[in-house]
Amino acid sequence: MSQQKPDDTIEIDLDLDELDATSAELKATYQEIKDYVLKEFGLKVSNLYIFQVKRKCGIEVGENYNLPKSENARVPQCPKEKEDAIKAALKYFAMI
Repeated sequence: MSQQKPDDTIEIDLDLDELDATSAELKATYQEIKDYVLKEFGLKVSNLYIFQVKRKCGIEVGENYNLPKSENARVPQCPKEKEDAIKAALKYFAMI
């Protein structure tokens, strides 16, 4: 290593096209997916429905900390129409 004086500067040119995108940059947020589905299909979808579709498509999802208190609690399932809209959003955001 060489010693540098405080006045010395280092200039680096980066071509951002050559850098790979991080996994965080490739993921859309739940809010972005909701907004896209509302704008394109006129449907409101919940985080639960997005979670279910992502899991169905094999997309890694975090752990659910909002678990039901009873074992036989009824969990609503995503309707086919909303599932198709969420899948279209995931394709739009290049997640599937």
